[in-house]
Amino acid sequence: MKSISILVLAATMAAVLPGCGSTPRASVASGTAMGAATGAVVGSFSGNAGRGALLGAGVGALGGVLADEHRRGSFQ
Repeated sequence: MKSISILVLAATMAAVLPGCGSTPRASVASGTAMGAATGAVVGSFSGNAGRGALLGAGVGALGGVLADEHRRGSFQ
């Protein structure tokens, strides 16, 4: 039960925090950093924090790009 709550918290942070940036570069950078941190935490449960950090960084960067595109009105 504890690991499920940690995963939910990590997923929520990864989804919300990429939007923390006023420029496209800042959005992608904050998304990448939060994704890498979240991925490392989640990956440490399976014994491979490095792979989790890499995957999390990619997902976080994508989240930052999507958050910036949404902010600019590219999505309707």
